[in-house]
Amino acid sequence: MTNISNFIVPAFVLFIIIYGVKKKVNIYDSFLVGAKEGLVTTFRIAPAVIGMVFAINLFLSSHFLEYIFSFFTPLLQAFDIPISVLPMAMVRPISGTASLAIMNNIFEMYGPDSFVGRLASNLQGCTDTTIYVLALYFGSIKVTKTRHALPAGLFADSVGIIAAFLITFLFFG
Repeated sequence: MTNISNFIVPAFVLFIIIYGVKKKVNIYDSFLVGAKEGLVTTFRIAPAVIGMVFAINLFLSSHFLEYIFSFFTPLLQAFDIPISVLPMAMVRPISGTASLAIMNNIFEMYGPDSFVGRLASNLQGCTDTTIYVLALYFGSIKVTKTRHALPAGLFADSVGIIAAFLITFLFFG
């Protein structure tokens, strides 16, 4: 399997080069134009990304989520839902990096093969960083009216969170 994966990327690049030559495209100039556009996009979205990372770190440092979830402890214990995983479920649609940091804390406290560690791993895989993606991609092309993108993305994240809990309880609970 490793040999196949080592072959796929160079084969794809070779295919692009051959296709470009066949279509009589100046491949090097096209590459440079794409690289320049990538740098311009990076500089255009950098302030939004830096602002979002700052806001998320401020939010996580306040321990607001732990305070809110402390009210739900009896209900969560009745369903054997570990409270330490809920901040990750709430932060995951906002920031992948913040949710990875929370998952790393869970791994350090409980271990990756514990029930909580497996639940955190499933949450990481079953959800996406919806708000981050919308801010990044829509912000980079200056879309101001997202219409149904945010509700659809958050609904998909909710389904993913429920699926992560169900899958973990079915296979490891």
